Amino acid sequence: MKLYKSFATVGGLTLLSRVFGFMRDVLIAATLGSGWVADAFVVAFRFPNLFRRLFGEGAFNSAFVPIFSKKLEGDGPEAARKFAEDAMSGLFFILLAVTIIFELAMPVVMYALAPGFDAIPEKFDLSVFLTRITMPYLLCMSLVALMSGVLNSVGRFAESASVSIVLNGVMMIATLISLWVGYKAEPQAGIIQAWAVFIAGFLQLALLMWGMRRAGIAIGIRRPRLTDDVRNLVRLGVPGVISGGVTQLNIAIGTVIASLEPGAISHLYYADRLYELPLAIVGIAIGIVLLPDVARQLRAGNAAGVMDSQNRSLEFALLLTVPAALALAVIPTDIVRVLFERGAFGAEDTHVTASVLAMYALGLPAFVMIKVFSPAYFAREDTITPMRYAVISLTTNTIGSIALFFLFRHLGLIPQLGIAIATALGGWLNAYLLWATLNRRGDFISDARIRRNVPLILFATALMVASLLTASHWLSPYYGQGSSFLIKASILAVEIGVGLGIYALIILATGVMTIGQFGRLTHGQR
Repeated sequence: MKLYKSFATVGGLTLLSRVFGFMRDVLIAATLGSGWVADAFVVAFRFPNLFRRLFGEGAFNSAFVPIFSKKLEGDGPEAARKFAEDAMSGLFFILLAVTIIFELAMPVVMYALAPGFDAIPEKFDLSVFLTRITMPYLLCMSLVALMSGVLNSVGRFAESASVSIVLNGVMMIATLISLWVGYKAEPQAGIIQAWAVFIAGFLQLALLMWGMRRAGIAIGIRRPRLTDDVRNLVRLGVPGVISGGVTQLNIAIGTVIASLEPGAISHLYYADRLYELPLAIVGIAIGIVLLPDVARQLRAGNAAGVMDSQNRSLEFALLLTVPAALALAVIPTDIVRVLFERGAFGAEDTHVTASVLAMYALGLPAFVMIKVFSPAYFAREDTITPMRYAVISLTTNTIGSIALFFLFRHLGLIPQLGIAIATALGGWLNAYLLWATLNRRGDFISDARIRRNVPLILFATALMVASLLTASHWLSPYYGQGSSFLIKASILAVEIGVGLGIYALIILATGVMTIGQFGRLTHGQR
C-alpha cells in the first residue's frame, strides 16, 4: 500500500469520525454547557480516554509494531500470532487489575485527577460516580489497541481508524436521549453520557474482532507468559507510551490544574476538541502509517526510502497543519460561536473557549511534527530518547501551566489561557529536541524538495490569514444573535472557503503541489 494512500485512508476515516465528534460535542455543549455537571463528565470521560489515546492512537503500537513486524517477516505469521497473543494476554490482565483497583479507590484517585473539585461535594461525588462507570472503557481499549497494531502491521488501517466513529455515534444517541427526556445541565444527563462511553467500548472491541476475522488472524486471551519478546515489549513499551502520548499527558496535566477554576475544564475540553481535528487527521494518520513503513524499509536496508518517507511525511504534515493552525488562531470566535453557542453554552463561554483555542492552535504544528519524528526512533527500537524528551516537555509544561495559571488569575485574565500557552510551548520544545537529535545522528536530513516548499507553504499561509481576517470583518454582522444556525454555518463555510481557496491557489501556483499530484494522492500514488 502506497504511503499517501494509507495517509488518505486513515485520515479520511478520522475526518469522518471527527465530523461525528463535532456533532456529538455540539449536542453535549447544548445539553451540559460549561457548568459543574459538564466538568464532572469531562473528567470522567477524559481519564479512560487518556488511556485510549495512549494505547489506541499509536503510543503503545510504537513498541508493539516493530517487534510484531519483525516476527512476521522473520519468523512467519504463526510466530507473530503467538507473540500478539502473549502481548494481549499480559496487557489484558495488567489493565484488568488496574481497572479493579481504580474502581475501588476512585474517591482517592479523584483527588489526583481534579483536586479542585472537593470544594463542591456534589461535583466531586458525581465525578467519582461517572468515572467508575466509564473506567471499563480502558480495558476494552487495551485490546482494541493491540488488535489495531496487528492490523496496521499487515497493511489494514480501515478498521482501527473507524473505532472512534462508533464512540461518537453512541454518544450522539445518548445526548439525543437526554434532550428527549428533558435533561439539561443536570446530573442525569452526565450519567447517560457515561453509560454511553461504557457501551461504546464493547462495541469498538467487537468491530476490531470482526476486522481480525476478516484478516484471517485468530488470537485469544490465555494465561500470561513472560517470554523474551514480551520482556522486550515491556522494555520498549513503557518509554514508548510516555513519549508517544506526550500530547495527551500534557492535556491531562492541564485538566488537573484547571480543576481549580470553575468551568475551566469544560472550556479546555471544547477548545481541545477543535484543535484536535487537524491533529487527528494528519498527525495520527502519519504516526499510524509511517511507523510500519519506516520499520519495513529499515529492515530492507533502504536508507534512501526511509529518508524520503520521512521528508514526504513532514511536507504533508506542514502543508495541512500550518494553515489549519493559523486559521484556528485568527478566527476562533467565529468557529466556536457557530459550533457551540446555543442552549447552556453562552456568549461568555464562546469568548473563553475561543481564547483558549487560539493559544492551543499555535502548538498544533509542533504536535504533528512529534508524530512525524517519533517513528524514526521507534522503528529503530529506540524509545528511551523520545521518552527523555517527553519528560523534559512534560516538566516544562507542568511548571509553565502552574505558573501561568496563577499569574493570569492574579492579573484578572483568563487563567486557563496560561495552561494552553504552556501546552503549546511544551509541544514546540519536544518537537525541536526530536528533530535536532535526528539531524545530528544523520537519521533525518531535509531534502531539496522540502527546503524549497516550506517557505512557499508559509507564504501561502500568510496570504490565507489576510483573506480570513478580511472575510471575518466583512461577514461579522451576519453572526448576530438573530441569525439562525443554518445562516451562521453558511457564513462560516464561506469564510473558511475563501481562505482555503486562496491557500490552494498559491500552493498550486508556486508548484508546492500540482493538480496531477492531487489526483495521484487520491489513487494512492506518491
